[in-house]
Amino acid sequence: MNINQLTALDTLMVSDLLVAWSSVNGDARKLSPSVLAALLQTLLATSDGKVTQYSAPSASGFTVVLADNGESKWLILTPTAGFAAGTIKLPALANALDKQEVVVNCTQAITALTIDGNGATVTGEPAAMAANDFFRLRFDAVMDVWYRVG
Repeated sequence: MNINQLTALDTLMVSDLLVAWSSVNGDARKLSPSVLAALLQTLLATSDGKVTQYSAPSASGFTVVLADNGESKWLILTPTAGFAAGTIKLPALANALDKQEVVVNCTQAITALTIDGNGATVTGEPAAMAANDFFRLRFDAVMDVWYRVG
């Protein structure tokens, strides 16, 4: 039977069955709407594309160097205590990509925070962080600047 010869269905019910061609088996198979929904949910799941990097500094004056590979990063800082000073070193200017982002979360206060642009300018960066604070930077390749965007 040709699929075009089947009667059309206007409303899909959970108990209905759908026809799908299985390329693995080489034939038509049945599936439920819930199986299709699970597949679609997986395919449509969104990710912001950031790679998580962790750091747990244990002394004031720490430096965290972000991986220098062109990926957007989510840096989770979990210092062992609140510290007087710390530095976050961004990816090198030569390896930073347009619209690349860095998101930083920090669980403890840092009184004097330095954001090292590693050859690029940084605009709007925080000079300190409170406990459970965060910020986001985005790189603009035309201006060679990391801008604070959140």
